[in-house]
Amino acid sequence: MQKINRNVVLALLSLTSLVFLLFQLCYYKFYLSQKNGAAFSKVRGSQSGQDSTRWHVVRKFLGLISSHNIPVYLIDPLILGLVNKDIEQIRSSPDGPSPECKYFCAPRDFTTFALLDKTWKHEVGLFRTAEKMGFQWLKIINKDPRLDGMDDLSGMEIPLHYIFKLASHAIHLVVFYERSGNFLWHGPLRLKQHMDRKFVPFRKLHFGRYPGAYEKPELLLVSIDDLKVQIPKNPSSFLEEMSHSRFLECRYREARAFFQLYPDDASLDAVEFRKKAKSLLHLAALTLNNLGVKFWLSSGTCLGWYRQCNVIPYSKDVDLGIFIRDYKADIIPAFQKAGLPLKHKFGKVEDSLELSFQGEDDVKLDIFFFYEEDDHMWNGGTQAKSGKKFKYLFPKFTLCWTEFVELKVHVPCETLQYVEANYGPEWKVPVKTWDWKSSPFNVQDNGVWPIDEWDNVIQIH
Repeated sequence: MQKINRNVVLALLSLTSLVFLLFQLCYYKFYLSQKNGAAFSKVRGSQSGQDSTRWHVVRKFLGLISSHNIPVYLIDPLILGLVNKDIEQIRSSPDGPSPECKYFCAPRDFTTFALLDKTWKHEVGLFRTAEKMGFQWLKIINKDPRLDGMDDLSGMEIPLHYIFKLASHAIHLVVFYERSGNFLWHGPLRLKQHMDRKFVPFRKLHFGRYPGAYEKPELLLVSIDDLKVQIPKNPSSFLEEMSHSRFLECRYREARAFFQLYPDDASLDAVEFRKKAKSLLHLAALTLNNLGVKFWLSSGTCLGWYRQCNVIPYSKDVDLGIFIRDYKADIIPAFQKAGLPLKHKFGKVEDSLELSFQGEDDVKLDIFFFYEEDDHMWNGGTQAKSGKKFKYLFPKFTLCWTEFVELKVHVPCETLQYVEANYGPEWKVPVKTWDWKSSPFNVQDNGVWPIDEWDNVIQIH
């Protein structure tokens, strides 16, 4: 009798343990996994549960933003790089099934999307829904640089980045704003003092180390890994743009300090010159951009941007720089077609090339071509009456975007070194009397053009 009782007890204990184990498994699968994203059933073709987690987090995020009518598009460089290899197949079968999870299951800590600020404003409801779906979120805000030139509005803050975290994966949502130069801008990701710096591995983010500037992309709706998502129509162009997207903001605080020492010239002549210079710069940018020639603000125009966020009214010209490797024979006829006749051409492509075009009235456009050596760069100058050559030396530099007179335009990223090379340590002090042959801090004699070359290297129109 005791033996039978012992067996019954053991059987009951085993059955109870089995039922409890099944209950735990069901609870974990159907409740915790839905709430916290801790585990997911595998998506078709994935290699592991971790792969599946990434796909499911993206799917839930897309469902979240769809429920709030938020138009986002994919800008994740890793995924776009994979998509670009198969872009023709993806374009030709936008609704076709995916045999495997090839893109959103790729190993990474984040998936990055973009949001245009003007298309959405109601974030409170989004956060509530996100929390109900198990997401944790973080919002990064900072001052609106578009208002920095206005003292009374410069403290206004705007959202720059959102991060939604679920399980072991995170969604980085980058907020893009339209700037007056008709381009899109995103701000840096700078954490406030009270924020959790371990929320996600921030150093691995692809966007946010620097502000960035982009052209407005044309979007394409496609199906990737059975998920409907918008992507840039030309992923390779976007990825190339991303690699050179760093943006420098105008230094409004320093400009205000400059004008306190040296009040701005508000005379009619100064206002009129700035208007003409702005128009000339826009026309030059349009012409060179149509040719695919990269250029940047140089000399006095660069100094005006860096020192006072404006055109220097007594400069009397617009100065641009172009790497000689980007020279095209079409440049001169393109400017002439745009209504800017050639004023002079000095030097030759192999040495000290310089072009000058006549703008409206007495405002001219000077284009200096830069040559690269092992440890420096330089552009040349020529004195027409004597044939003397001059060389202006600069430390090596890279190019960043900025916004100047309502135009998206390049400047040297290492602007201070560039300006100091040209204007010396006293560059903050205005100098209205300027001799291009002796005043620049970096000018050197560079010999004399042979007389038999003058007809070719000294052309005045």
